[in-house]
Amino acid sequence: MSETTYIILAVLLDGPLDGYRIVTRASERSGGDVQLAAGTLYDALDRMIRGGLIVVDRGEISQGRSRRLFRITDEGTEAVMREAVRMARAANIVLALRKTAPKKDAD
Repeated sequence: MSETTYIILAVLLDGPLDGYRIVTRASERSGGDVQLAAGTLYDALDRMIRGGLIVVDRGEISQGRSRRLFRITDEGTEAVMREAVRMARAANIVLALRKTAPKKDAD
């Protein structure tokens, strides 16, 4: 799973959002480390719709503009949770190895 897909799915766990709110929520949750560009976002959303990970929940009109709200599917929830577990296990391996690695002397 790509980082972009993971981040979008994680943000959508809270409920349906439009593209602008996905971008702002990802930035907020990451302390500004994640900045999704519009082209990247909408390409990823289209792929995830085709893959059954998200659906267009409904459209709404905001400030005279139509906005699509994206909702994570059960399949998307399962996929992001599997990825979270996989990443946590990988991180634990590195952290465990780091604890047991011999200390290097500072020169």
